[in-house]
Amino acid sequence: MNKKVLFFLNKGFLLNQNILDVLDITDEDFTNKLIYYFKSDNRPLVLTKDIYEFINKENFDFELNWNDFERSRVAFEKEKDKKTYTTFCNLIKDKKKYEGLLEDIKKPITPEIDHKTNSSSEPLILKMYQDKNKKINIQSFVEYYKLRYNYLKKILISRSNLGDAISINQLRNKRKGEKISIIGLVYSKNITKNKHFVFEMEDITGITKVLCMANKEEIYDKAKDIVPDEVIGINGVMGDGIIFVNEIYFPDSVQMEPLKKGQKEEYAAFISDIHFGSTTFLEKDFMKFINWLNGKYGNSEQRILGKNIKYLFLVGDLVAGVGIYPGQEKELTINNINEQYDLLADILSSIRKDLKIIICPGNHDAMRLAEPQPLFDKKICKKLYEMENVTLVTNPSMVNIGATEEFEGFDILLYHGYSYNFYVNYLDNMRENGGFDNVDYLMKLLLQKRHLAPSHKSALILIDDEEDHHIITKIPDFFVSGHAHKLRVNQYNKTTLICGSCWQSKTSFDEKMGNDPEPGRVPITNLKTRETKVMKFIEE
Repeated sequence: MNKKVLFFLNKGFLLNQNILDVLDITDEDFTNKLIYYFKSDNRPLVLTKDIYEFINKENFDFELNWNDFERSRVAFEKEKDKKTYTTFCNLIKDKKKYEGLLEDIKKPITPEIDHKTNSSSEPLILKMYQDKNKKINIQSFVEYYKLRYNYLKKILISRSNLGDAISINQLRNKRKGEKISIIGLVYSKNITKNKHFVFEMEDITGITKVLCMANKEEIYDKAKDIVPDEVIGINGVMGDGIIFVNEIYFPDSVQMEPLKKGQKEEYAAFISDIHFGSTTFLEKDFMKFINWLNGKYGNSEQRILGKNIKYLFLVGDLVAGVGIYPGQEKELTINNINEQYDLLADILSSIRKDLKIIICPGNHDAMRLAEPQPLFDKKICKKLYEMENVTLVTNPSMVNIGATEEFEGFDILLYHGYSYNFYVNYLDNMRENGGFDNVDYLMKLLLQKRHLAPSHKSALILIDDEEDHHIITKIPDFFVSGHAHKLRVNQYNKTTLICGSCWQSKTSFDEKMGNDPEPGRVPITNLKTRETKVMKFIEE
C-alpha cells in the first residue's frame, strides 16, 4: 500500500487520487493542522486536493459542515450538481488562486452580475433546510445531540482558555484543588437554598456537577443565562465530586474584522408578522407602507428613500392562519387559508418589480409548527411562487445580498423566533427586563450560544441525525427575526440585530398575556453606512 495512503489511513482519513501528487507526509505543519481542525466527528472522510489547499491557507475558516461538503463534492464529480460544491469552495477560498481548480465550471456560483450597476440581481441562498423523509428513532436523538456537542466543542476548544479541556471521565484522576477545564452539554440547572447555581454537565464520556457561587457576581450573571441542552465551556477548580466554576464560556465568535459596509448606497427594509386575514390586521397602515415602497406615499425625501429600497425581508407570519388557536375563527375576516395567501400575494405583487422580496415562514403560516419549517406549500401559496421578484426560504435560513465581483455581500440569518417564548419565561434576565421588550438581548444571547433553539423544550424540533439546522455555523452580518411584535434594533460585534414590528393591533391573546404590540414600524438599513432608521406608518 502507498505510504501516504497508509499514513493517513492510520489517522482516520482516506486519500483522493488528486491529492497524492501534492501531499507530503513529512509536512508536519499540514498534518498538525489536519489533526487540529478535524478533532470531532464532523470531518471529511476523504481528503482531496481542495481540502489540502484550504487548510494551508492562513485564514482558513474550518467551521463547515463537512458531511454536506463531501456530499456536494460527490455530486460534483458525478456531474449531478456543480453549483452546491462550487458555492462551498467560493465561500472559503481566494478566487484568483483557485480559478484553475474549477476551470471546467460553466455557470457562475453567485447571482448574475449587472456590470452597469455592479450589483447582484438576485439574493443567493447560502443555507436552507430540505426535507429528508427519514425515520426517527431513539438513536436519532443521540446522534443529533452528539453532532451538536462535537460541532460546538470544536469552536470552544479553539479558545486558548479551553485548549487543555479534558473529557469528564478524566476528572476521576484529578486531585482536589487542581485547576481543570471541561466542555459539555448542560444536562440540568438548579438553584440551591443559598442561591448558588448547580449544573450537571455531560459529554460522551460521562456526567459531572459544577457549582457557580452567588458571590462571584460577573460569572453568576452569566450563569443566569445558561439553559438546558446548550454546550458551554468551564474553567474551575476540582472539589469533592464537584467543580467550582471560575469562568464560563459560550461558543461565541469574536469578530476582529471592522463592520462590513457596502459599496453603494442601497437600502434593505425588514418586516414581519403581517397576520393578513385577521380582524386586527392594520390594512390602511400596511397599504401606506406598500405605496411608500412604490414612491407614492410620504414627503419628497421619504418617497425617494422608499424607491431606493432594494431588498424587503418578510420574516414569518404572513397570514393569520386558520385554526391556530381555539376560537380564532371569531377573529378572522378571511376563513380560508388559500384566500389569505392569494389576497396577500395580490397586494405584494403591486410592489415594483425591481425590489427583491425574501420571505421565510412563521408559526402562523400554513405548514407544520415543528422546526426547521420547510418552504411554503406550492398548492396553498401558488401566487407567491409566481412572483418573479420573490425568493422563498425556510425557517431558519441564511441568504446573501449585495454581492459583486469586488464585494462579498451581506449574510442575512433569518429566523422567525418561535423558540423565544421559552426563554422569555425561563431566563431571569429576560423576565426582569421586560420580556419581549428585551428581545434584542435574547437575540444577542443566541448568537453567543451559536444556536437558535438550544433548549429542546424551546421549540418543536424535527430531529435530524445528520445536521442540527439551528446551529449558527457562520456569524451573519444581519440576524433578522420577528414573532415578538416589537421593533428592536441593536448591534453585537459585526452583527446587526433586527426584530421586526407587526401589522396587527392588540388581540385578545395579547390582552391575556399582557403583551403590548408595536405595529407599523419599519427598520430601514443603509447598506453603505450600516445605519438603520425607523419609519412609522401608523398614527397613534
